[in-house]
Amino acid sequence: MKNIGMLELRGESAIYAGEMRVAIDDVLENHAYINGPQVAELEIEIARRAGTTCAIAVSSGTDALLSTLMALGIGPGDEVVLPAFSFFATAGVVARLGAVPVFADIDPQTFNIDPQRVEAAVTGRTRAIIAVHVFGQCAEMDALRRIADKSGVALVEDAAQAIDATYKGRRVGGLGDAACLSFYPTKNLGGIGEGGMVLTNDEGFADLVRRLRNHGESERYVHDRVGGNFRLDTIKAAALLVKLRYLNEFTEHRRRNAARYDELLAGSAVATPHVDEHNKAVYHQYSVLCGRRDELRSFLAERGVATGVYYPIALHLQKCFASLGYRPGSLPLAERTCSEILSLPCHPMLSDDDLAYVASCVQEFGDAATSAEQRRGGVPSTRQTV
Repeated sequence: MKNIGMLELRGESAIYAGEMRVAIDDVLENHAYINGPQVAELEIEIARRAGTTCAIAVSSGTDALLSTLMALGIGPGDEVVLPAFSFFATAGVVARLGAVPVFADIDPQTFNIDPQRVEAAVTGRTRAIIAVHVFGQCAEMDALRRIADKSGVALVEDAAQAIDATYKGRRVGGLGDAACLSFYPTKNLGGIGEGGMVLTNDEGFADLVRRLRNHGESERYVHDRVGGNFRLDTIKAAALLVKLRYLNEFTEHRRRNAARYDELLAGSAVATPHVDEHNKAVYHQYSVLCGRRDELRSFLAERGVATGVYYPIALHLQKCFASLGYRPGSLPLAERTCSEILSLPCHPMLSDDDLAYVASCVQEFGDAATSAEQRRGGVPSTRQTV
């Protein structure tokens, strides 16, 4: 029996360990632990990849979102429309500012926010729309851009899972008014701790985010507004610069793994990910749908295959948002997705044999379920169509 994890950070690090130590030693020797030259270099490189004029390194993906909303002036009484299916930070930063998260349902095929639901959710109190590029596939940005422009609100990309993903030939980062990246260790470009980046083509906005990340300081000990300590440590920037050299290679591995899964899982007990023709996904996660998700997950675990459930509870049903009045059934597509989503290992360290083994286990589950149903005289119910 194989033992296949959702990540293989040890295997990845073995590839660049020597370069990483040299980069870290350079920071230790120069003692520029805060705002060292590697931070500026990382900003330049990320902006270049994204095709934006500005990139501002910050302390985490969450703080990238938080500082972006702060720079937009969002506060008490404002509404921000965002998907019900996302990591908690997308909604949490809105609530932290005293604003109201307004949840919209999703496209059940791409798992991204549905523009039609967004348009219906916009009111006179709406100040921003957050489009999350879930699992590394871009949301429908042209439609969202039209809604934002028509309504006079900001459009923010939560691209925490989607560095280098493209939409109609354009990379994430410049598709909205601002974009937010995460360098959490599990991300496609993962660091040696927390880290994030704000991308924009608005120089004035970028300058404001830079001030906000340093307590709102416009010059030494002069504070025009209240910010926070959102700085990215130099040692983390140095490590990310090393890993950035391998991002293209690792991303292509993920894409090849996903394509192979698509082939191997055709006709299986799961619905494989749908990627729109105009999108090029980066497969932060390879997520399938299965009507008997929990049974499949246990079945795979027994065979040494780790899986992930992102996300088991839709945001509008989290206890902390109970006062907003959402109830089970309010956003049914997001809720159904939460009950059926399952992510399979797709990291760049997987071999062809690993992929074949995972797929064979999924097929075995479906075959066993079919046999059981036939013995009972019923119809197999493992396959989830969308």
